[in-house]
Amino acid sequence: MTDQAIILKNVDELRLNVEREPQRYFIGGYQRGYRWTPLQVTQLLDDIREFTKRQNPQENDFYCLQPLVMRVSEEGGYEVVDGQQRLTTLMLILRHFNERLTEKFRQRIFTLEYETRSELLEFLDDPTEELANKNVDFFHLKMAMEAIESWFDGEGIDLEEIKSAFLKKAKVIWYVIAETEHPVDVFTRLNVGKIPLTNDELIRALFLKQSSTDEAGSRNLQTQIAYEWDQIEKTLQADAFWYFVSNDRKRAQNRIGLLFELVANAEGIPDAFTHDTYGIFFTFGKRLNEPGVSLESEWRKIKQAFLQLEEWYEDRVLFHMVGYLVSENVGINEIRKLSDSCSKSDFQQKLRQKIFAKAIDAKAVWPLSEEEIRVRVTEQLEALKYGSSKVKSLLLLFNVATLLQSSKSNMRFQFDSFKGERWNIEHVRSVSSDKPERHHERVHWLENCRDYLKSIGAERELREEIKSFLALPQTKDSDDIFDPLYEKVLANFKEISDDAADHGIANLALLDESTNKSYKNAVFAVKRQKILELDQSGTFVPLCTRNVFLKCYSPEVGNMMFWSEADSKGYLDAITQTLTDFFCGKNGDDK
Repeated sequence: MTDQAIILKNVDELRLNVEREPQRYFIGGYQRGYRWTPLQVTQLLDDIREFTKRQNPQENDFYCLQPLVMRVSEEGGYEVVDGQQRLTTLMLILRHFNERLTEKFRQRIFTLEYETRSELLEFLDDPTEELANKNVDFFHLKMAMEAIESWFDGEGIDLEEIKSAFLKKAKVIWYVIAETEHPVDVFTRLNVGKIPLTNDELIRALFLKQSSTDEAGSRNLQTQIAYEWDQIEKTLQADAFWYFVSNDRKRAQNRIGLLFELVANAEGIPDAFTHDTYGIFFTFGKRLNEPGVSLESEWRKIKQAFLQLEEWYEDRVLFHMVGYLVSENVGINEIRKLSDSCSKSDFQQKLRQKIFAKAIDAKAVWPLSEEEIRVRVTEQLEALKYGSSKVKSLLLLFNVATLLQSSKSNMRFQFDSFKGERWNIEHVRSVSSDKPERHHERVHWLENCRDYLKSIGAERELREEIKSFLALPQTKDSDDIFDPLYEKVLANFKEISDDAADHGIANLALLDESTNKSYKNAVFAVKRQKILELDQSGTFVPLCTRNVFLKCYSPEVGNMMFWSEADSKGYLDAITQTLTDFFCGKNGDDK
């Protein structure tokens, strides 16, 4: 498809060719017949009428229709590749205007030539009930014509006002494919969604088209934009950068579209485009037609938006704070507003306050003393229980804040890895509420314990008991055998149930879903071994999860086989202190 061929045309421009003769449009036999319902027809007319009633109308405002995909026909005119339903409806409305006028004032309109329906124009001139009942295409055409007539007969319809808006202010995306492309292939691809017309493709064509006034200057600008466009897209294609600024896992191509969305939303999308699939494209198309607006100035806004994001990415402190907020679904434009007209240090402080509002207390009034921050952090942590959505947010923040504790470290949180997996909240040590109940779950749990005990060469007697259970067939009486064995295993690993502590944040850590499922509710020693194996293999394990199972937060590292009350307290104290320091600005470059 050719970039140069994408433009906006109003309905009036569709009527005639360059010789001022009615434009010919050819509909190939591979396309189905007309199928628009009366509701679709009247919705279009309602939209046009609503457009005429808009408040504070501007001269350059227009109502945008969906694309018409064309191919230059060898016989003259155009072959309609996609959009014949819309084009046919436009023709019916134009014919209705003519029917309400005397012949002297009627306008010449375009013609539609169907490869398989040569008698179409005859039917339109005399749409009899008999013909409509014999041909399904004619039936739908007649229903549409009646719907148009009925709509214009309604109360409060100003025909001239509607006609003027329809001809001059209703515009289509005019998209011409290369002559070398086969129209059937293009039609098929378009309609199965393999090459949909996206905002990004259309915007690229809009920004890279040459001006007819200054050919040399336009060509130079076009070359510059094309080069810079590709460089920006290349940067955005790097997942480390992309998932720092976005949570969108579906946008594999044309990621530069995010920048156009940011700029368009920052400056305001016209009401007429807010719910339109091509709203961003229409917004820039309208803007570039406004007096005093140049292609160069609009492109400069896109570059400035990118350079701002790139600056944040390169700054380690901003990378983590902005990345956290984006992960928590705070919009980039909201973050950009925080940076307006302020120093870097002020921006960082605004980010901390925003994070505090998201994670700790949205009602807090700044400034807060260090003690006030500590109290609120403590209260939030103590209130958190397994199952709360805030647990994941706080553990993510703990990881981010931990990485920022040292300005000498170059380590960065892997937002791309984090967003590429599903993450669960995992209990550090096993909990009684997750006791395996099904036979296969019990087998899996005991196998993990057996393998660990074997690896450390200990507890031969217990291993033999586990081996005996695993050799047993599944029976109704297995509870009587498993339950005491389960308690014996927990006692061996010193994992004593404490309902109050089981589900608090001091017994919780971040872990990806697949790993979590592989050893759900295993004892601490087994989990520790598995996580260290993952870390050694290069699999992404959040820093604080790794630290937990290495007992980095424990006041005294004793038995590595179990997670004690002292370990839990040390972990909770570390979270509290790290977050307090973070909100006080005692991290990285700010110390």
